[in-house]
Amino acid sequence: MGRQMLCRAPIFPDMKQLLRTTDPTSIAFAKALLQGEGIDCFEMDVNMSVLEGSIGILPRRLMVHPDDHAEAEKVLTDNGIALEG
Repeated sequence: MGRQMLCRAPIFPDMKQLLRTTDPTSIAFAKALLQGEGIDCFEMDVNMSVLEGSIGILPRRLMVHPDDHAEAEKVLTDNGIALEG
């Protein structure tokens, strides 16, 4: 079956955090960039973020497979998205 998720559902339990932010537009932009490069990703903590309303205290996380992490970091930083660390 291969890795065919394109930001829809996690199929790897060992995914690695790429981005953590309370800005939903940054997550959407990052997902679009990664999809454009064929890098699978999964957004975590969406439901928790929705529960807290719009006060922005619970960040969302964007996860990628460890094999794709370095390339995904490069894609985001090349497009002006700041990463932690």
